Amino acid sequence: MNQILLVELFTEELPPKALLKLGEAFAAGIVNSLKSRDFLEADSIATSYATPRRLAVSITKVRATSPDQQCREKVLPVSVALDANGNASAPLLKKLAAMGFADVQISQLERAPDGKAESFFYSHTAPGLTLQTGLQSALEESIAKLPVPKLMTYQRPDGTVVQFARPVHRLVALHGEQVVDVTLFGLNSGRTTQGHRFLSEGNITLAHADNYADDLLNKGKVIASFDQRKEKIRAELLAQAGADQVLMPESLLDEVNALVEWPVVYNCHFEEKFLSVPQECLILTMQTNQKYFALTDAAGKLRPRFLIVSNIATDTPQQIIRGNETVVRPRLSDAKFFFEQDQKKTLAERASGLANVIYHNKLGNQAQRVERVQALAAYIATQLSADVTLAKRAAQLAKADLLTDMVGEFPELQGIMGSYYARIDGEDAQVALAMTEHYQPRFAGDELPSSVTGTILALADKLETLVGIWGIGLQPTGDRDPFALRRHALGVLRMLIEKQLPLTLSGLLEQAVALFADNPAFTDPSVALTSFIYDRLRGILKERGFSPAEVEAVVAPQPDLLANIMLRLTAVQSFAALPESAALAAANKRITNILKKTEQVSFQVQTSLLQEDAERALFQATEDVSIKVQNAFAAGDFNNALQILATIRPQVDAFFNDVMVMAEDPALRANRIALLAMLHAILNQVADISKLAA
Repeated sequence: MNQILLVELFTEELPPKALLKLGEAFAAGIVNSLKSRDFLEADSIATSYATPRRLAVSITKVRATSPDQQCREKVLPVSVALDANGNASAPLLKKLAAMGFADVQISQLERAPDGKAESFFYSHTAPGLTLQTGLQSALEESIAKLPVPKLMTYQRPDGTVVQFARPVHRLVALHGEQVVDVTLFGLNSGRTTQGHRFLSEGNITLAHADNYADDLLNKGKVIASFDQRKEKIRAELLAQAGADQVLMPESLLDEVNALVEWPVVYNCHFEEKFLSVPQECLILTMQTNQKYFALTDAAGKLRPRFLIVSNIATDTPQQIIRGNETVVRPRLSDAKFFFEQDQKKTLAERASGLANVIYHNKLGNQAQRVERVQALAAYIATQLSADVTLAKRAAQLAKADLLTDMVGEFPELQGIMGSYYARIDGEDAQVALAMTEHYQPRFAGDELPSSVTGTILALADKLETLVGIWGIGLQPTGDRDPFALRRHALGVLRMLIEKQLPLTLSGLLEQAVALFADNPAFTDPSVALTSFIYDRLRGILKERGFSPAEVEAVVAPQPDLLANIMLRLTAVQSFAALPESAALAAANKRITNILKKTEQVSFQVQTSLLQEDAERALFQATEDVSIKVQNAFAAGDFNNALQILATIRPQVDAFFNDVMVMAEDPALRANRIALLAMLHAILNQVADISKLAA
């Protein structure tokens, strides 16, 4: 009979940062295991539960017994199964007995091809499993695969030593009204659980699996659903914030949610004197150290109050509020102290200390790295006709805040504190802004630097990292990318493309490589790194909605200037929609293959050797469009350039229909190949349109 199945592990408080994944993995493991054993209907629905003290899953339409299975099992090759007289051999009798089919006769076996030989097979009906057997296996498999951050070894009252994220106290397994007898961590399953540590009525006896969430809510003061609890917290935070804006990053919501079973939000305050400290510092210390939610006004300015999420509901929360206000005060005082101490030295004074900070043992210290970034920033500024002095000054100071007390306490503030201190030191506004902006973009979808100096420094910083780290053999492998080179490459590409910077990729890499010329541990990574960057470019363009063929047409030639790549892609997209595109793409692909096979040195067309009407017509058409295409290309009108190329399709088709390219006469053959080379150069000026061929 199909019933709801409930499984719950009741534990000590689980690791909060891992709770969401643990809950999802626990539920998925049991569901997948039961599904593989055919205990679930096609429309069975699983609901995952996770609270600080429990992992649980409820599954609808679970069978008490899995259906019988029709099985066909290989027994032995015929050559081994039969003796010289054609009777059952000893190995066959032994194998049948081991499979549980000792009474089966040879006449009951199926003789069938098995690769190049023949084997005996036995078909039979395997009886279904009981839910007790299936769930026992599902539990063991699910627990073995849980992403537990760190196992705890503990001893059960009976002396059994077990391991789990935290000690497990109860195991509930209910199929409808019935307890499913399974064991785990030295515990026998039952129907009793516990509610909230302080607010519950006591032990909770579950009469039926489908009452689980309601019983915990009404009797145990526990919201079992991770998502429902999180949305309750979000709603209460917004309600308590009133006209203010509450800062509630999803990661903080998840972590706080994993600390409470019955969330209640209370409003707290701190002294206004702390608002003299950069608000990022106060926000970070409240979020990181205390798990509090900071508040700002509509303009984004920090307010002298914060919200806490408590696990205790009370009509007199004053003591809870006072306690949290008392706890946060030393944290904010520390931030104020760090900020005031840091101002006793300027960033410029701190910069010399970077010589004592190792960047990488093969790449030197941070001061040496700053020199490289400074040189690269100066080159980029020159190419962009920007202020070289500002670029070099920004590079000189960019890493100095690593030596401040505030960044030492909160590494997440590097760059942000640099901007504050640079303004206090009286540095140029562009230099101060570049302190923060040179880390951008920090992640996918992050904003790009807004200032010219910030953009220059961001490019220089990321290129120095890419070339330096790759050059000492630490390129990404598989899923491992400890130096975030993929992110750095994406950042460089986004700046070049979205800001349409007139910088060549080869020029940037050449300048960066030159910075490491005196380093014996460094090997020029340009070839591999260029390929790596273009692979990242393919990913960016596909994410923006272009087809793989369109992307490959533009990226395969490895365009050195990326500022106009979006225009090229749009032009290729329009060209691909033309009726002439398929034929021209196929012809271009054919031409490419012909040119790959030729060892011809000269590709100069001799008009006197153009004998056929079709080749003369193609030569004339190619010459006619050549100037037009080049002018359109030079003007950046790639769409028009490709539209012009579409007009010569009749001449291209006629040439391949009427002209034998590989003529017996060497002079004719060379001239026709030269004509195709001339056409190939024009066809591929905007993109390699052969990539559009099916």
